[in-house]
Amino acid sequence: MRLLNFGSMNVDHVYQVEHFVRPGETISALKLDYFCGGKGLNQSVALARAGAETYHAGMLGKGSEELEQMLVRSGVQMDYMGVSAEMTGHAVIQVDASGQNNIIIYGGSNQAVTPAYIDSVLSHFGPEDMVLTQNEISNISYLARRCGELGIPLVFNPSPITEGLLKEFPFEKVSIFLINEVEGQALTGESEPGAILDALLTRWPHARVVLTLGQRGVVYRDREHTYSHGAYRVKAVDTTAAGDTFTGFFLASLARGEDIPRCLENASLASALAVSRPGAAPSIPTMAEVDAARGTITPSPAP
Repeated sequence: MRLLNFGSMNVDHVYQVEHFVRPGETISALKLDYFCGGKGLNQSVALARAGAETYHAGMLGKGSEELEQMLVRSGVQMDYMGVSAEMTGHAVIQVDASGQNNIIIYGGSNQAVTPAYIDSVLSHFGPEDMVLTQNEISNISYLARRCGELGIPLVFNPSPITEGLLKEFPFEKVSIFLINEVEGQALTGESEPGAILDALLTRWPHARVVLTLGQRGVVYRDREHTYSHGAYRVKAVDTTAAGDTFTGFFLASLARGEDIPRCLENASLASALAVSRPGAAPSIPTMAEVDAARGTITPSPAP
């Protein structure tokens, strides 16, 4: 199975701070680093490092050379990339003393993905493949509808959640939801994990849902099965790529035909390794590193 990721690419400006800046406050950063990032790029890097046959689709803009090199070095196929005259997207990220982050994103070339480009790329893929996307590029609603028409399974990570997404996106086209609690609450109005899962599967009963719960672990549910896995406790350095790493390793494991409990284990362990390192894409481990760490870290009880 080939995995096609229609996703964003950003240059991340990461500021280490003692605490997040408050309204009206000016603070001095302890350190500034530049990393390759964007949810799309991070997830493609994770997919490829986890061993999946990964194709990235998106728009390379001005100043994107390092992003392109990162994808190639990670083993991502670049056959269907587009080029835009816009500046490459970027993110301003604050990371506090506990490793938590907050992020401002400028879309740039990520917002230059057109319906014509989507059609051109999808013409090379079919129902035996899988498409992944997030909410950081333009025309994702069109992408979802075209995947539905072509019979290509669609995996959706609805991040960041926006009012426009909730009003316009054809969620009925989604085969697999990969969401956290904040996104689950925005989609359903529920706050308790069980209620979020119940509401999603009542509304879209054909879908499979993976709900990540931070330090409490993760729950998977479809119409017939429920599985869960605890989180691995490590010292957090930077949580920026935690969710993207989970997404990539879960889907790569699924594409290999592994069962859901093993997919959850691989993704949870990979995510723990990622948060123990600085940066977004640079923090994502390989499958070999995940296998080497297996059994050396004990997960918390499953939720």
